[in-house]
Amino acid sequence: MKLTRRDFSVGVAATLAAPSIIKSARAQGATIKIGMVLPVTGSAAEQGKFALNGATLALNAVNKAGGVMGKQVELITEDDQTTNPGVVLAFSKLAAQNDIVCFLGSIRSTQVHAMAPDVLKLGKPVGIGGTDPKLTHMDNKWLFRFRPNDSYSGSVIADFGTNTLGKKKWAVLHSTDAFGTAGGQALTDGLKKLGVTPVIDQGYANQSQDFTPVVLAIKQSGADILGSYFTFENDLGIFARQLRQLGVTIPWVGSPSIVGVSSTRLAGATLYGTYGVADYAEESNPTSKAYGTAYRAAYNLAPDNQSAWTYDAITVFCKAMNDSKSTDPEKIRSAVLSIKKFAGAEGEYNFDANGDGLHGYNIVKNDGGNIVFDKHIESAN
Repeated sequence: MKLTRRDFSVGVAATLAAPSIIKSARAQGATIKIGMVLPVTGSAAEQGKFALNGATLALNAVNKAGGVMGKQVELITEDDQTTNPGVVLAFSKLAAQNDIVCFLGSIRSTQVHAMAPDVLKLGKPVGIGGTDPKLTHMDNKWLFRFRPNDSYSGSVIADFGTNTLGKKKWAVLHSTDAFGTAGGQALTDGLKKLGVTPVIDQGYANQSQDFTPVVLAIKQSGADILGSYFTFENDLGIFARQLRQLGVTIPWVGSPSIVGVSSTRLAGATLYGTYGVADYAEESNPTSKAYGTAYRAAYNLAPDNQSAWTYDAITVFCKAMNDSKSTDPEKIRSAVLSIKKFAGAEGEYNFDANGDGLHGYNIVKNDGGNIVFDKHIESAN
């Protein structure tokens, strides 16, 4: 199976007919099943909807192109409730269905850590969006990452802010969960390689409603640039408004959440002029642009990484099954690891032995509410 850029566009009509296709295939008992945990409830419910959009778009493109080994593909979902216990429960429900051949996990590193022991025990491929570098370095061969990890984002943020923007007095801000802690450390490490020591390293708790003490600490530090790792878009939106209300206007370069659709809507003009590293940038290459066109046509929404990685995960897993002509977990795993120079919505996939498919980031700018592509930086890490 080969999906061309034309398939992104011509498959839109099929996408809109998704429910009837899936129900018909299920009734015939002839589907290949992929499981997906996603937030339907909780603080990330909106992002869960975006993730499902991307997966559905991919599912229908695959089915329109002939499916997997001549069979249609069906998506089975469970609500992870935006919590660690919720994702463990959701995955256990899916894992109990023996006919599900592979899975999509969470975009949140802390949730991937929570479900990882059960993934290892089950022994079937799971695509993830969590960017904590440790996730693919803890002897769990069944985790495959469809976003670049934060060892790359940290070095790219550090390089851009220091060498392009010319700033040396860094404030590093991050959540205190697995994602934020790893991201903050990656940024600090990236700065250290450039001979820069942050003037402040500030953590915060997820789902905070008042960031005033954090903003004041940054303001009083004398920092001339801010680098951030926010786990949840609603936290970022609150922080951005309070940052500007308290008169902090230094340049800001953030992790991918800073350019997410939810963040830009919540924060509005308070994010204008900020920069971000983005694994998905619509104008970064022809495949990303084609995906954006198809996504907008199907959902009347701007695309972002919440949907792009799930699109790629479905596409790659289906390609691996078609390439190996098998739904055997080991054969799917081997086929995924052999994928090189595969053009996805997120970028070019070249899987390494650890299960990381992408190895660089795009720099983008919020230009009056429009996310504008600047350049792609492929990391040497």
